[in-house]
Amino acid sequence: MDAGIVFRYFPHLDSTARERYLQLGALYSYWNKRINVISRKDMEHLYVRHVLHSLALSAATTGNLFTAGSTVLDAGTGGGFPGIPLAIMHPQTHFILCDSITKKIKVVRGVSTSLGLDNVTAVVSRVELMPGGCCDVIVSRAVTSLAGFLPWTRDKLRERGRMLFLKGGDLTGEIEEAAAKYRIPLTCFSVIALKDTFPGLEDDFFETKKICEIKQTSYLCAPQLKSS
Repeated sequence: MDAGIVFRYFPHLDSTARERYLQLGALYSYWNKRINVISRKDMEHLYVRHVLHSLALSAATTGNLFTAGSTVLDAGTGGGFPGIPLAIMHPQTHFILCDSITKKIKVVRGVSTSLGLDNVTAVVSRVELMPGGCCDVIVSRAVTSLAGFLPWTRDKLRERGRMLFLKGGDLTGEIEEAAAKYRIPLTCFSVIALKDTFPGLEDDFFETKKICEIKQTSYLCAPQLKSS
């Protein structure tokens, strides 16, 4: 499947964004032969299982997450997902794509440079070593459990920031564990099912996919996130 699937669900895209999405397939094909960041099988489904999946963060969430001048941290970006597709969609937003594996960031830099994405900064770092207060939004694609992830990001968000995680399956237990361990009210968590986000899509990939969002991050921005 090619970039046309992106244009189908995002018909408002300007010519620059369209051209960049068109280039993604060839760029990832080139880089993936040199540094494997996407499984060979998944390369056949790049635009659905990686690009559209990333863009679900823009399509399915409420409020404008990606405002002009704001900064988004993609924690554990791997080969650039969800950060690069989102950076194409939102050129006025600054995206920091962070991963501890140097060769993965080499791919991110190669792709973003080829696309001319001057709103992308690629950083080789563990997320817990990133500066405090470095972003307004944190996004991540199934890096680890919520309870494992929150201590890494406890001081990275600015006031009124939001965290969004692309995940799958039943998240009830995972949310309850994180809420209990770090004494975060359950009302701070919300789950968005993605199965109806892209209607008419002939792929069952999104049937179990979800976004988990954490708001009211005064509970998360303290100098030390305490566990019970």
